[in-house]
Amino acid sequence: MRRAAVAVAAGAMAISLAACGSAEEAGGGNDSTASAAKGDDIKVGLLLPENQTARYEKFDRPLIEEKIKELTNGKATIDYNNAKQDANLQAQQVDTMITNKVDVLILDAVDAKAIKNSVQKAVDQGIKVVAYDRLAEGPISAYTSFDNVSVGKTQGEALLTALGDKAKDGQIVMMNGSVTDPNAAQFKEGAHSALDGKVKVGKEYDTKEWKPENANANMEAAISALGKDKIVGVYSANDGMAGGIITALKAAGIDVPVTGQDAELAAVQRIVAGEQYMSVYKPYAPEATAAAEMAVALAQGKSLDSIAKDKVDSGSEKGVPSVLVPVTSLTKDNINDTVIKDGVYTAAEICTGKYKAACDKLGVK
Repeated sequence: MRRAAVAVAAGAMAISLAACGSAEEAGGGNDSTASAAKGDDIKVGLLLPENQTARYEKFDRPLIEEKIKELTNGKATIDYNNAKQDANLQAQQVDTMITNKVDVLILDAVDAKAIKNSVQKAVDQGIKVVAYDRLAEGPISAYTSFDNVSVGKTQGEALLTALGDKAKDGQIVMMNGSVTDPNAAQFKEGAHSALDGKVKVGKEYDTKEWKPENANANMEAAISALGKDKIVGVYSANDGMAGGIITALKAAGIDVPVTGQDAELAAVQRIVAGEQYMSVYKPYAPEATAAAEMAVALAQGKSLDSIAKDKVDSGSEKGVPSVLVPVTSLTKDNINDTVIKDGVYTAAEICTGKYKAACDKLGVK
């Protein structure tokens, strides 16, 4: 897999944050007993939240599975499922994992609060839970994600850079993520920390289920309410929504900077074409590596001390051992130094058809 080039040890890349909450025993959460020591023949459950965003099936799943196999000499069994943005379905999938007697569960929650009871059920059956990308509530043993407040701040600062003097007189639209995703609240917090007092927010939306079509409808409503000549930029919390937003802007004849997140291929192409200003590049390999390392260690009854250097608090737990990975603002100026250098995409994948001339002009290779 060409993305193996980015499989850097996640612990080494984790940003150093001040510890919050209580410094509980690494290995985590409220657990007071360690799993019985096991060898490489373990069963790992992997539950991802949705397939609307390209990253989960294209990057997260294969990277996690590959690392687990590497860490267990190919002996681990991996049970996988995707909830397709359905919290009830994901709860059923946790029940199935319990029935299948997985040793550990890597869980990216559709709804971080709603999944709490399912996490408790798993833990009651001796299954430790690693919260992946989103900080699920309940007695989780470990967590890995990006510094999500920093993600939002990075987006907000980039938008201000793109706006320049226009920030003083115009209005922006803020298109935040789903209220069921705790990361969305952190992105919003970070974005507001950068934008508040520097630009007027004309309209702001929490976008149901992160869906591009919902973002598109919200953008159309914002254009109708504010007037197309009043909007100078759009804060979009991710790339999928940015696509829907840009479709609405184009239909109204509006050309303004739009942010994003996830460095999806379509978004990178829009950046090359000048349709989207930026995305947040989150190197998935370190996050996936951390999840795999913590899951295998927990299943084998080992400490997380050498893996998880940070601690975070969830809505229900204190001092959860964590790995937090830093991010980069991706613009047309650093495509070569980010997604191409790290092997996420090749220039040939990005510079297809109508994008080739723009790629040549930017020196994407």
